Amino acid sequence: MRMFVAIVPPDEAVESLAEFLEPRRDAGPDLRWTDPEQWHLTLAFMPAAPDRVLDDLVERLARVSRRHEPVPLRVAGAGSFPNPYASRVLWAGLEHDGDALRHLARGIRGVCAKAGAGPEGGPFHPHITLARTRRPVEASRWLRVLDPYAGPAWVAREVTLISSHLGEGRGNRPRYEVVAALPLGRASRGQGPTGEHPRQDSDLDPGGEAMDWRR
Repeated sequence: MRMFVAIVPPDEAVESLAEFLEPRRDAGPDLRWTDPEQWHLTLAFMPAAPDRVLDDLVERLARVSRRHEPVPLRVAGAGSFPNPYASRVLWAGLEHDGDALRHLARGIRGVCAKAGAGPEGGPFHPHITLARTRRPVEASRWLRVLDPYAGPAWVAREVTLISSHLGEGRGNRPRYEVVAALPLGRASRGQGPTGEHPRQDSDLDPGGEAMDWRR
């Protein structure tokens, strides 16, 4: 199974960013803009998790999520991969205090590895993918436009395990199905994972830090 663990921003954060981008999309004909319904922040990406590990993976993710408190976040700033002078991906950053988000991602990756789900490695760089290009482009002007953006503050209260079904979504995109929504923090102790989520079966794009911008 192709899977990832993500934080999905709330509607107000998505709507604010979408409104900021809307009048600017036509200025980038070489950019393939992502759908706002697809925006999320990936904490761990597993390109080929064996079916047999799923139950153990969900339980481990539920336990590690309970050990991490909800994380205050704000979509703010911008960047590109692999660099501004030969960009293939434009992204919005995530403003957060301290190391809580990084520690959460490390814990999520760790239990994915212990469950045998095979998460990809690489540095964790929290972001939401906004656009991709078919060839490298010079993106400095786009970064000057996008970097001043700062959206509404919000609190991430759960992480979501999502499975990917390549070629089954709109426009031959992957279809993503929520496997489990996993509450964060001490207040969630005693609660089990749930498969219910406001964006279940959406076409979420693995555009947060999927640990490999080329995906």
